[in-house]
Amino acid sequence: MSSRIVTVPNLLTVFRMALTPVFVSLLFYQKFLMALGAFVLAGITDGLDGLLARRFDQQSPLGRILDPIADKLMLVASFIVLSMKSVYPDPIPSHLPIPFWVTITVISRDVFILIGAASINMVTGFRAFVPSLPGKISTVVQIVALAIVMLSAQTRVGTGYYLPTVYAAVFALALLSGIHYIFFVSRRLNERP
Repeated sequence: MSSRIVTVPNLLTVFRMALTPVFVSLLFYQKFLMALGAFVLAGITDGLDGLLARRFDQQSPLGRILDPIADKLMLVASFIVLSMKSVYPDPIPSHLPIPFWVTITVISRDVFILIGAASINMVTGFRAFVPSLPGKISTVVQIVALAIVMLSAQTRVGTGYYLPTVYAAVFALALLSGIHYIFFVSRRLNERP
């Protein structure tokens, strides 16, 4: 693993972090398609930084820390801003903004996992935390849901039909992946020599 700080993957991660305020500003000014473009660009750089880090052996301890922070920063900012009525033009389409109970579930799950992992690390020294399959699925569904919400805010077509299902899926998967993570980490701790 590279100990260098200035690598192309790390620069892409920092770029993604810097893209978050631009993305939020575009949402605030109701430029939903441009915000969606920034969101997609963030996703592309996320995939690219991991690919380059593995391909050119530029994985680093800093990159392992910054990459998930950049991901969560964008997702949390997206859910918070898209839960505010003030970012949508009048009249607000049906089932927008994102309901508060969906946003608080997504954020609470991430905070719970972060605090739990930090506590376990401080008490036991255990560091082998890896993303679980339900967690990855939940994240993908959140990303797709945010893209759908941004498109819905722009097009306003049929939001009453599909958005409630999207919200229910995000909520259920966030809850399921949080519960799964508890059992997953417990099992990993019990397997330690």
